[in-house]
Amino acid sequence: MTTIKKDPGTLYAEKVVNGEIVASKKVIQACKRHLRDLEKSKDPDYPYEYKPSKGAKVVKFLEILPDISTGKPTTLALFQKFIVYMIFAWRDKETGYRRFTKAYISMARKGGKSVLVAGIALYELLFGDAPKYDRQIYTTANSRKQAKAVFNMIVMQLRKLRAKSKQIKKFTKIIQNEIRFLHADSIIMPLSRDTDNLDGLNVLIGILDEFHTATNTKMIEVLESSQGQQDQGLILIISTAGFKLNGPMYAQEYPYVTDILSGKKENENYFAVVYEQDDEKEISDESTWIKSNPLLEVEGMKKKLLKNLRKKLKEAQEKDDLNGTLVKNFNLWRSASSDSLLNGDDWKDCAVEEKPDIYGKPVYIGVDLSRSEDLSSLGFIYPLEDAEENFYVDSHSFVGRKGGLENKIQRDKIDYRRLEQEGYCTITDKESGIINLQQVIDYMVDHITKYDLQVKGIFYDPYNISLFLNEIEKYGYPAFEVRQGVRTLSEPTKNFRLNVMDQRLLHTNNPLLNLAINNAILKKVNDTVQIDKDLNREKIDPIAALMNAYTEAMYHYEQNETDWDAYYQSEDFGI
Repeated sequence: MTTIKKDPGTLYAEKVVNGEIVASKKVIQACKRHLRDLEKSKDPDYPYEYKPSKGAKVVKFLEILPDISTGKPTTLALFQKFIVYMIFAWRDKETGYRRFTKAYISMARKGGKSVLVAGIALYELLFGDAPKYDRQIYTTANSRKQAKAVFNMIVMQLRKLRAKSKQIKKFTKIIQNEIRFLHADSIIMPLSRDTDNLDGLNVLIGILDEFHTATNTKMIEVLESSQGQQDQGLILIISTAGFKLNGPMYAQEYPYVTDILSGKKENENYFAVVYEQDDEKEISDESTWIKSNPLLEVEGMKKKLLKNLRKKLKEAQEKDDLNGTLVKNFNLWRSASSDSLLNGDDWKDCAVEEKPDIYGKPVYIGVDLSRSEDLSSLGFIYPLEDAEENFYVDSHSFVGRKGGLENKIQRDKIDYRRLEQEGYCTITDKESGIINLQQVIDYMVDHITKYDLQVKGIFYDPYNISLFLNEIEKYGYPAFEVRQGVRTLSEPTKNFRLNVMDQRLLHTNNPLLNLAINNAILKKVNDTVQIDKDLNREKIDPIAALMNAYTEAMYHYEQNETDWDAYYQSEDFGI
């Protein structure tokens, strides 16, 4: 019986799916996607096909490249070959061009992603065939220094290659910030956000290195918009996890690739593979470390890598400072500060796709009215009256535009126009730009009426509240002042955190509420805590409003545990 030899990409996928190689949930999903698409490609109507010979050609070149440390030929790990084959072997049946125009590759530090991508860039410079000339390849990052990291790696690879090949030496030129392939008038250059001029580019490949440090999407937008004339332009995002939970990588790209890999969203032209621990608890089990450190697959490197990881983890545990190690060495997203209200994963794990049925439910409403030109927010907490004693939480914000809405959008890096269209906020209709208090009241009353809610109370920060109280008095809703000190807010804050960790506080990924959660830093006094409203003042209003309501909502199920009427009428009652 003849055994069909599998190409490295398919072989890796099968080893991961059958459990021979331990892998994260997202890596397993990426491998299943490849195997599933192989079956789909047999259908004549499926637009893509898998041509292993295209991947083999690139792998062959990469393994000729001298290792930048030893000078010996590079040996790719099987997971690296998988990535190369996915990017280069999947092709459009009609045009023959690459299927994937965007790739998201994430793993722990020192995982071999940068050297791999550097080799891919060099291959495209020297051997790319579409376009034949003017292949523009850019290594980009948030700073000039970081943008040059991959570029410098390419330079080192090319220098070693030039020393071995007279032809390559003849047709390539290395200057300070540029690599030229004279034969095809093509270049590789580093770019950063502080590069003087980003206009007029015609990018074939744009590499975004350590994208977790990005604060906005300007660079990726520049790269993508410049690829309009490219037949097979490619954006490569390579990064570890990071601390910027409101940055574009975690807030936008990470959720999007999560949905692609899970099948919730379809994008046939976006390849994603995420090497990460599936749970923080896994750091106590060395057999799972390969999930975030795929080089542990290589037996010759395993002992050295494990020794280094053990050392870093032990030191972090002894210093009681795991944050940095979890992020850099195990590729887990975390808040920058250990004093953050929550970490990203705990809040993310509480997200549900569909809003629960809130019609006729009790509701606790929190109000946080900030300065008239900033954000004000209403927070809604709905006890779901289920066996798990869960709560559903949501918010709605009101946006001032004093000084101009466009200026506020640019300053806050939040697209308030889009969020208003999606129902998450209301932009003031006052010409002065200050928040219209009547819009806040109308939204609250309409929401209560629409869902026939049982208002348990409106809980407010006394700051700037007088006019609001005067206006809502006619509706007869019970209203309660929430004093803004640790004596009132410490226990609710602690309880809120615990219920999030227990996944009892459900939410539907309201972007402004997510932003507030990620921005909220705790102020600690002895054993008491509360959200520090002096930090990120205008971006934490949604969680501040929720916390006001939670001062009473946290007792909801305790209050409902005893049926006092039944107790008074029972034989157990007596004086």
